[in-house]
Amino acid sequence: MSTDKLDISLIREIQTLKEEGRSKPPERIIKAYIPPKGDLGPRYKMRGSDKEFIRLNSNSYLSLSNHPEVMAAADRATHDFGVGPGAVRFIDGTFIHHDLLEQTVAKFTGKPAAKIFNSAYTSNCGLALSISNKKTHWIGDQLNHNSIIRAMRISNIPSPNKGIFKHNDMDDLKRCLNEVSTKIERVVVIFDGIFSMRGDNAPIDKINAICQDYDSKFKDGVITVVDDSHGIGAYGDNGRGTPDYCHSSPDIIVGTFGKAFGVNGGFISASKTIIESVRQKADTYIYTNPLSVADCAAATTAINICAGEEGLGLLKNIKQRTKQFRDGLERLGKESIPGPHPVIPLMVRNTQKTCDMVQYLFENGVLVVGLTFPVVPKGDETIRFQINACHTSADIDYVIELLDKFE
Repeated sequence: MSTDKLDISLIREIQTLKEEGRSKPPERIIKAYIPPKGDLGPRYKMRGSDKEFIRLNSNSYLSLSNHPEVMAAADRATHDFGVGPGAVRFIDGTFIHHDLLEQTVAKFTGKPAAKIFNSAYTSNCGLALSISNKKTHWIGDQLNHNSIIRAMRISNIPSPNKGIFKHNDMDDLKRCLNEVSTKIERVVVIFDGIFSMRGDNAPIDKINAICQDYDSKFKDGVITVVDDSHGIGAYGDNGRGTPDYCHSSPDIIVGTFGKAFGVNGGFISASKTIIESVRQKADTYIYTNPLSVADCAAATTAINICAGEEGLGLLKNIKQRTKQFRDGLERLGKESIPGPHPVIPLMVRNTQKTCDMVQYLFENGVLVVGLTFPVVPKGDETIRFQINACHTSADIDYVIELLDKFE
């Protein structure tokens, strides 16, 4: 047997993606990390070049990936138990570091219990499988992350039992709730905490208030869920994420360790009953090996750092550097979407100019993400900048100066 015929068809499909502008460029490979020195933050080297780059395309908001305590925790756990669990959780693949991390997450998010996954993506999918039945209706924001969209699709509910409301439009959320069939017993309203391409946040306080008004209309109520992957650790007065910023917590919090905490993996925080349902019913939890003990120990340490004085200091620097960058854009007359989150979109509104600017920044040692048509509609072309705690005032000044010189 041969895959030659399949290869031919796949080549055509890949070519179609290229023609439509939806294909991914070759992946750049990081070959070296250069620690901070002087008034400069860390730099990175890419394979095929000796140029040093500032990463303004990293989700590692607190810059904890290279924190000595985080790395030491991973090292100790690995030497204690090895590099892999050897089994799924329910077949003796659960180690003390898995349990400790779940306790730490529950405490940090202010929920009774938590369950960890290999990613926030599999967390969302596992949650959907765990809390859905044929009389469940899901409602989501139109700009929700792909993992939420996928979760809604695999939730095993009839296709009419879904609604989409316009981005952060509370009147449209009410419309969706009003359209739910009277035969429905359970409604799930799900949304991103931070919308990662825009840097704006869901108004959780308003969403909770609206859903509360409809709660008594359904046997199992209206359940609110936030995927706060880009918020947890990097947003709010205490770094507790979008619920912290909005002073209102949803019923269920989904998140990741792979962004602000700088490690790997995802989680669900909720009531003890919901978490037990997840443990019993989530395919993406039951049938796959868990995170390594190294990941768990590192994530636990990172969360504890975030919860302490050092974490507040890192958060303060992110806020200062974010303000510095936004003030710089404003001085240059550049358009952005306002907000305090370290995701800062530069609205370029032209595909060719966006591509040219991304290349110009790359040639000058700055890594960013450009979003162009057809990934975004014509006129919405954007460059996404992401501020991390490791960035210095000099780093931000350098990037602003580059943007000022771009023609």
